Amino acid sequence: MPPKPDVTTEAPGAATPFISVKNLRTYFEIRGSVVDRLMGRDAGTVKAVDDVSFDLAKGEVLGLVGESGSGKSTLGRSLLGLVRATGGSATFEGQEIVGLDEPALRRLRARMQMVFQDPHAALNPAMTIEQSVGHPLKIHKRVKGPNDLRRQVVAALERVGLSPAETYLDKYPGDLSGGQKQRAVIARAIVLDPVLLVADEPVSMLDMSVRSKILKLMIDLKDSLGLTYLYITHDLATAKFFCDRIAILYLGRIVEIGEARALYADPRHPYTQALLEAIPDPDPNHTLPRNLPRGEIPDAAKPPHGCAFHPRCPRAFAPCGWEIRDLMGLLEARWAGMAEADHRAERALIGTPKIPDGPEPTSRLPAASGDGAALLALLEGIRAENPDEPFWTGVKALRAGAGQVEIDWHAPVTPRLRHDGKTAAACHLLDPELWPQAAGALSEADPSATAPA
Repeated sequence: MPPKPDVTTEAPGAATPFISVKNLRTYFEIRGSVVDRLMGRDAGTVKAVDDVSFDLAKGEVLGLVGESGSGKSTLGRSLLGLVRATGGSATFEGQEIVGLDEPALRRLRARMQMVFQDPHAALNPAMTIEQSVGHPLKIHKRVKGPNDLRRQVVAALERVGLSPAETYLDKYPGDLSGGQKQRAVIARAIVLDPVLLVADEPVSMLDMSVRSKILKLMIDLKDSLGLTYLYITHDLATAKFFCDRIAILYLGRIVEIGEARALYADPRHPYTQALLEAIPDPDPNHTLPRNLPRGEIPDAAKPPHGCAFHPRCPRAFAPCGWEIRDLMGLLEARWAGMAEADHRAERALIGTPKIPDGPEPTSRLPAASGDGAALLALLEGIRAENPDEPFWTGVKALRAGAGQVEIDWHAPVTPRLRHDGKTAAACHLLDPELWPQAAGALSEADPSATAPA
């Protein structure tokens, strides 16, 4: 059955998108040791943004949601040219951003500004509020007379709720509260009359009592100034309140994107489900099951093969990209709960495997004692203890060799965004070619569905 076209990455109803991102990539080369550089050895690459595509309509609010290290801040900075993209395309009002030189980017930045996460660090402590908010006007030569700068600064401060503005002009950031500082940061962002604001965690550094007020201010500014937002956050609760559409990022890639209401009502990707289940419930008497992902987000310099989420996914199965690193992670988690003597006995049987740079059909796990048969018996015993562990679905065969165990893997498949209603998710559980039970498999209506071995 051919997949439906992926339409939810595009802004609804927009013939010419206000912002169009196609296959955007932002990579960072890792600087190794002096010896590595002298020998010309590659220390690796962090794929902070890896083949991301989406459209954004004028007046829309698109939320970028994910854990720390998912690439959401780098994506926002790449759109503004604050971080140089490695490849792909990003257009703003039809103007290509990727590859522009600094003078051309500076001209564009008058129309697209950023609200930074930490208002305490975003404002220069040695500059007054008037100087900080008015500085962009000087940079972009928007001051027409001796009193024009103060007039525009006063208007911006009044618009963000710092009123009467004259009482704030000569104050320094240290004289303001956290919420007042963030209002000053927003005033500086809108003083040039931009049409796009990239808001990078704009309320995460603020007290809970202040967050709703700042979000309400941003909504009011959107309506009165005709702003478009790219809202970066790790908090799905505020994203639900603020965003029209939401894109879930994991290790530099969009794993789910779609209308906010649809995504909350029926999340399709296991990572999205886990993020939603992590939202605290204010009712202390209402307990919910917390099926949170196991482990930590992997190393972005050496991401997992296939689906990057598979080492933490409780629903992963054969084509998700299993490898020798997953086996070592499984063993380490097992040893963490064992008695010391049992841990030493098992650890004495297992050598240190070579970790390849890419997928390999067969891996070799050395036996520290040289007895491949004993190591195979240990692995088979571990599998028998927990046959439902998703890792074992990726193993085609185990066999003893000379001083080692050879492990044949199912070939990894990289998931792609598949349209499913009003959202699109990149998950093999939605692919009927890989999992015939794909229809409705991620909804609670089919809790008994199991993945094939």
